[in-house]
Amino acid sequence: MRFSGTFIIVVALFITVLITSNIMAVKLVHVATLPGQFMGSNLVFLPAAIIVFPISYIIGDVLTEVYGFRTARGVIWLGFACNVLVALLLWLGGIIPAEVFWPNQDAYTTILGQFPLILIGSFLAYLVGEFSNSATLSLLKNATQGRFLWLRTIGSTVVGQGFDSFVFIFIAFGVSGALGPEALLRTALFQWWAKIAYEAAATPLTYAVVTYLKGKENMDAYDSPGSLNPLGVFA
Repeated sequence: MRFSGTFIIVVALFITVLITSNIMAVKLVHVATLPGQFMGSNLVFLPAAIIVFPISYIIGDVLTEVYGFRTARGVIWLGFACNVLVALLLWLGGIIPAEVFWPNQDAYTTILGQFPLILIGSFLAYLVGEFSNSATLSLLKNATQGRFLWLRTIGSTVVGQGFDSFVFIFIAFGVSGALGPEALLRTALFQWWAKIAYEAAATPLTYAVVTYLKGKENMDAYDSPGSLNPLGVFA
């Protein structure tokens, strides 16, 4: 299969957003202070990546809607490989001895040297979330006979981002005991809800991009339920 320049741009944007969000995720940002307690706290805080990571799901929706699950599957695995490569290179950069007069080794390690559980949680959440998102959108497309794009994009996000949020939070912060049960559930729920709201707000943009790409690429892929196998790369 030959890929167009437009497709390559979409893939480049997907991987750029994915890698950027993983770097930004180390910073927690204050979102709001609730008037009352919710599951033990009135603070709402999320990773800074919340402003960019949901875009990867929007692009994933576009890839599946226009090019089909088979192609989206290859892009998801490509993004995973790029993520692993970046993590390895950043780790290598961290363990190389710093020059004695360079004062920022601790800062480098804090921001770019992510802990193993965070990396494992991030990688597993990405795979489970992205594949469930693409598979759900594909199944809904067949069920709705290509109508109601908003239902497919938001519905697939509810599933995919739900898996992503809960898998990441519970592995990264639950296994280590960094957060208690209430804090884990509260943080995962807030992330999940914020990502769904993001997708819903971006629905008009998604419609515009999908319409443009379907016309430009002359493609509108449908997948059979039996083809939704996450294994394989453009195979």
